[in-house]
Amino acid sequence: MKLNIEIDCTPAEARAFLGLPDVTVLNDHLVAEMQKRMDANMASLQPDELMKTWTSFGVQAQDQFRRLMEAVVTGAPKP
Repeated sequence: MKLNIEIDCTPAEARAFLGLPDVTVLNDHLVAEMQKRMDANMASLQPDELMKTWTSFGVQAQDQFRRLMEAVVTGAPKP
């Protein structure tokens, strides 16, 4: 025997029927906080600052790779 039951209700109605708490206020607060933090981070992401960060990492990575290759060629232990 196979039985299919379809219930047509909104998410709020389903939460109320199942006895789950209404978290819309909490959700709205969290979304507003995330938007506020994203806006603050977007203001700090200036192109010149990004380039400084990326180029400094690139120089460090190149220097580390160069030292690794020198250690391989000379047979010296890695620093």
